[in-house]
Amino acid sequence: MKIYHNLSDFTKLNNAFVTIGTFDGVHFGHQKIIKQLVEKAKAANGESVILTFFPHPRMIIDPENQDLKMINTINEKAEMLKNLGVDHLIITTFTRDFSNQSPEDYIKNTLVENIGTKHIIIGYDHRFGKDRAGNLTDLKAAGLHYGFTVEEIAEQDIHDVAVSSTKIRQALLEGDVSLAADYLGYPFSISGNVIKGDKIGRTIGFPTANIFVEETYKLIPGDGIYAVTVEMSLDLTNLEFKPSAPKHQIFKGMAYIGQRPTINGMTRNIEVNIFDFDQEIYGQDIKMNFLKFLRHDVKFTGLEALKVQLHQDKEDTISFFNS
Repeated sequence: MKIYHNLSDFTKLNNAFVTIGTFDGVHFGHQKIIKQLVEKAKAANGESVILTFFPHPRMIIDPENQDLKMINTINEKAEMLKNLGVDHLIITTFTRDFSNQSPEDYIKNTLVENIGTKHIIIGYDHRFGKDRAGNLTDLKAAGLHYGFTVEEIAEQDIHDVAVSSTKIRQALLEGDVSLAADYLGYPFSISGNVIKGDKIGRTIGFPTANIFVEETYKLIPGDGIYAVTVEMSLDLTNLEFKPSAPKHQIFKGMAYIGQRPTINGMTRNIEVNIFDFDQEIYGQDIKMNFLKFLRHDVKFTGLEALKVQLHQDKEDTISFFNS
């Protein structure tokens, strides 16, 4: 899949099959639409194109509202679309100037002259252009003029997509990562860099890797303890692994999200205790896949009480993986 961060970098195609959207989560509903796009493009000897926007349009139109968080980072989304077989991904920088184009200019400049659209798959309620004045009827009329066809996604399918995105975000905020995975079709994940913490976990036998997530718009699940898998690529030349060990490894563990009330913490942390692992990985990028919510965050009477609970949490996590 080829990725373009500017429409001007894209070379107009002869037979482009296009769909447009934010596709946050790339969940089951999105996958249905995208697979349909890819299949139709291949059947017509065309190329599939997804036009998406970053930042999310709501972040630009309503900058004072910082409540909206994304299920995927832009890089996570791109990787998933690649795995679905999309040929081209155009990530358009969404600005007020872009949103102020007339519907006619948007169709002519973006869809026709920049992309070379021959077929577009779009929802019945799709709006575009200044004040979101353009609609499906305008697209169909323009298609007759410019020579592209328009395929409408059924209202029920669009409803499912919209509802699922909202439900996924809500489930994650409530810590229900199992329900989120049901909607997504895959486990929700967080990727970030391992940074130094205060090493309190080591003093009670539960060392943790502290994760820094650079993308401030990334949704973080509700506070609590989770069963997770941890993926990382290791430099085997510096670590005591067998020579035959794969560079990319997956470990089991339990993650913590919260403000560490037992030690009167002031900031929200993302930490993971990786089972059967004792290497220094500061500066490494790792990925955590959230599989099961174990319990809510609580304040204990002290570190010894916390240690006792963490032993129970580990037993519960191991039981989950063995079930």
